[in-house]
Amino acid sequence: MHANLSDVESIEAIIAAAYDSISGPAGQKRDWDRMRLLFISGARLIPTATVPGRNDVDLAPLMLDVEGYIDRVEPIFAKSGFYEKEIARRVEQFGQIAHVWSTYESRHDPNDPAPFMRGINSIQLFNDGNRWWILSIYWQHESPQQPIPEKYFQG
Repeated sequence: MHANLSDVESIEAIIAAAYDSISGPAGQKRDWDRMRLLFISGARLIPTATVPGRNDVDLAPLMLDVEGYIDRVEPIFAKSGFYEKEIARRVEQFGQIAHVWSTYESRHDPNDPAPFMRGINSIQLFNDGNRWWILSIYWQHESPQQPIPEKYFQG
């Protein structure tokens, strides 16, 4: 199975495909095959999450592979709509490697007037000469203790 070239031909395209592949109404099965084809073998999705049973840290990285991420979010997506949209981006690229700092908003319905969550995705990319691959997406949600700095709302 091969990725749709239009999803992986540019940094802009692969970022848009990543957001699109996780977005949809409650109960709608996401196109996980499309999402899988965006990620290189061994890729990681790394939310910063609260750690049950630990009082020494507020947040810690939760290391997931693509299948672990799917297993984690499928029950959530079955119950609630989830639409994530990029609202600002910064890109650093050298040769075949790139880092994307992507500010996002999440809504249960695309027409909701305000997001229920915002945050930043740190995305590492690699171009093998034919296409772009996601190596990792590492993210943190905004909180009252950690508001997103204004500079990350400008691209």
